[in-house]
Parts: sequence; structure tokens; C-alpha cells
Amino acid sequence: MSRTSNRADGDIVRDFLSVAGLLEEPQLAQLYAYLAHEDEATVQDVMDELELAQGTAYSYVNRLVDAGVVEITHDEQPRRYAAREIDLTVTTAAGDREYTITPALIDAVGRRETNGDIDTYIDHHGVAGLATALTYAVARERGEVTHRLMADDLNISPLAAEIVLQALRPVVHEHYELEASGASLDEMDINNGDAADDA
Repeated sequence: MSRTSNRADGDIVRDFLSVAGLLEEPQLAQLYAYLAHEDEATVQDVMDELELAQGTAYSYVNRLVDAGVVEITHDEQPRRYAAREIDLTVTTAAGDREYTITPALIDAVGRRETNGDIDTYIDHHGVAGLATALTYAVARERGEVTHRLMADDLNISPLAAEIVLQALRPVVHEHYELEASGASLDEMDINNGDAADDA
């Protein structure tokens, strides 16, 4: 579901609204992330993995199919479902910032239900803030930035930066291929230890 110039404006608006729904409901985001990770799954798989009741699982899957972000890949019983790729760039009303909504961001939002640090960060900085933090988390895992640099850039405390970077680390490792960075593990540990001093 990439936003491209050959798509009609109505399709782009529909895509945006569909993705906005995912970002507003962590349970739907979690389901989308699961399907994106698994390639294909049945409703029974969804029920087992996400511990959802049968009615809830069917309802969520159908909502995502209706929204166009999940497709039926095998129509015979049991039906199989797969997530459609999402890569949608949104520009703020002021036109000063762009955010790219990707499966990694949707996965991070989905973890809001089970990760209090991500939940708190979204409460304070919104989903757009989480998208920015995710960009820093990728750069951090590549050894390109530190939590202090993120804190300075975003005008947040070094402790808050370190907490969200740690919370987003599993998302980064699941969604991005990371090359070996110039930073050693010892340097990463020192940086992690610095966060305790920032409290």
C-alpha cells in the first residue's frame, strides 16, 4: 500500500484513513504486525498467538480486510490472511515534518498494550513522536547516535530517550537488517549505564 503518484486521490485518502485506524487501536496494530511477521495465518492462528476470543479475532480480521490493509490469500476453509505492505508518508499541516508509516511503526504502536514505556511515550509525544523515536532507535542500533543526542535533538530528558530507545529495540531488530556498527557492545553498555545517571 505504497503512496505513489499513479494512485487516485481517493485511494490515497482511503489508504491514510485505513492506516490511521491501525494507529488509533493498538489491538488492530498488533494483529496487523503479527500477520506481517507471519506472512500468512488463519483466524485460529490469530486466536492462539494473540490470545483473542473467536468472535474478537474474526471481527478484527474482517475490519482489517475491509480497511484494505489485510487480504485473503486462500479463500477455502480455513481462510488464510496476509498483511499488505504499508509505506505511507504523511506531511504535517504546517508542512514542516514528514512521517513515514511503516509496518515497524504499526508494530511499535501495537506493543503499546503490553509495554508501558511505549504507552507512556505515545501519551506524551503522540504517534508522530513515536515515529521520530523509532528513527532514532534504528540509528542507535546502527551505532550512529546516542540517547543523549536524541534527547538534545528532541528536547526531552536523556532518561526518557534511553527508556524509549530500549523499548523500541525489539521492534528495530525484527523489522530492520542492521549492519555491524562502529560502536562496540561495551560502548553501548556504557551509554545504557549513563541513562541511570540522568535520572
